[in-house]
Amino acid sequence: MMITVGTFEAKTHLSALLDKVAGGEEVTITKHGKPIARLISAEKADQADVDRAVARLREFRKGTTLGGLSWKELRDEGRK
Repeated sequence: MMITVGTFEAKTHLSALLDKVAGGEEVTITKHGKPIARLISAEKADQADVDRAVARLREFRKGTTLGGLSWKELRDEGRK
């Protein structure tokens, strides 16, 4: 569930909001009605880093070839 609060409320109730985030909720903080920040669990942030890294690797892989070799041949060659 996503909770949205203004900056004043976030400042006033930060401890309670952190408890909610620890329970799996996300909090969006707004200023003058515009989203400016989001509180998410540290575990979720780490997963986001992993997802970004995987996406970058997939993008890097596009158009990259092994010169006719298979990855298994390369793996086995490296084990000799």
